[in-house]
Amino acid sequence: MTALPVRDADEILVGFTRALRAAGVPVTQDRTHGYLAAVALVGLGDARATYAAGRATLCASPDDLARYDQVHQAYFNGRDGLPRARQAQAGVPSYSGLPLSEEGLEVGADDSDTEVARAMASDVEVLRHRDIGELTAAEKHRLNAMFASLRPRHPVRRTPRHESWHRGSVDASRTLRSSLRRMGEPAEIQWRRRGRKPRRVVLLIDVSGSMSSYADALLRLAHRMTQAGPVETFTIGTRLTHVTRALRGRDPERALVAAGETVPDWSGGTRLGETLRIFLERWGRRGMARGAVVVVFSDGWERGDTTLLAEQMAALRRVAHRVVWVNPHRGKSGYEPVQQGVVAALPYCHDFLAGHSLATYAELLEVVGRA
Repeated sequence: MTALPVRDADEILVGFTRALRAAGVPVTQDRTHGYLAAVALVGLGDARATYAAGRATLCASPDDLARYDQVHQAYFNGRDGLPRARQAQAGVPSYSGLPLSEEGLEVGADDSDTEVARAMASDVEVLRHRDIGELTAAEKHRLNAMFASLRPRHPVRRTPRHESWHRGSVDASRTLRSSLRRMGEPAEIQWRRRGRKPRRVVLLIDVSGSMSSYADALLRLAHRMTQAGPVETFTIGTRLTHVTRALRGRDPERALVAAGETVPDWSGGTRLGETLRIFLERWGRRGMARGAVVVVFSDGWERGDTTLLAEQMAALRRVAHRVVWVNPHRGKSGYEPVQQGVVAALPYCHDFLAGHSLATYAELLEVVGRA
C-alpha cells in the first residue's frame, strides 16, 4: 500500500475556493482570506464549523448557498474509499476527498498507486470546460441546465446628468438649498457624481454550417444575457435576422424555439461582410451600435469578399465602444488564426477570445462587464 500524500491545509482550502469560483460563485480574494481566517479560528478539525465558516464568508447571496453545498460535497466527498474524519456530524459533509495533516483528522492509505489530486474537479466542473461541439446529446442536455450559473454583468457608461452620491464633487445647489432651510446656518456638504446607466450590448451570432454545433449554446448565452440587461441579438449567415424579441421570454426552451422559428438560414453559408454592411446601414449607424459593446461569434469562414469584411469591421470599430470577436476554435490546441475572415477582421477587434465551452463564456461575460 502506498501512503497518500499529505497536502497543506491552506493549499486544499484555496483549491476549494477556486472550485467555487469556477462553479459560478463570485469568490473574491478578500473572501478567500476571510475564509482562511475563519477556518483558522474555528479549527479545521470541526467539520461542521468549517462548513459553516465557508457558507458565511464565501457566499454573497441565497443563490450561492445551494451551489456552495454542491461544490463542497463534490470537492471533499468526491471519491469513495478515501480517509474520512473520525466523526462526521449529521448534515455536514465530511472530509473524505483529501487527506489533511491537521489534528483530529486521519491520514490513511489507499490500495491505489494513483496520487490524490491536489484539487479534485467534479464532473460538473469537467463538463464546464468540455468543447460543446464534441458533447453527446445527453451531455448537452446537462450543460443546458448549467447556463443558469452564468452571472452576466453589464458594462455601464456615464450620462450627462448628475446624481447625488456620498463622495465626488461638491453639489453646490443642494448644499445651498440645505443651508437656506436652516436659515443660513452651515449645513452638511452635499456631493454628486456623473450618472451611470447600462451600456448596450450587441451580439452577432454566426449560424452558418461551420458554426451549427455551437449555435444552440450561443443562443442560450444570448438569452441569459438578455435577461440581465439591454442586449440586442442578431444572427448572421447568408442574411441578417433580428431575434431579440424571441429571446426576451423568461423560459430558455421556449425562447430558443421562438428564435429558431425566426431564423431562416440555419446551417447555410457565411457572408460576414455583406451581413455586417446590412447591420450597419439599417441598425448600427442609427444608434444601436454607437457606443455599444459589439460581440461577434464566428469561426471566420467567409464565402464573400474579405475586403468588404475588413471595410465593415473598420466602420464598426469607429462607431462601437468595443468590438469583441469570439471564435470557438480559439481555445483549441494548435489553433492559428489563418482563416481569411479572421485575418481580415482581427486588426479591428479589441479582444479575440475563445468560445467553445461554458467556462470560456464566463470569461467572455467578465470581459464584457469590464468594457
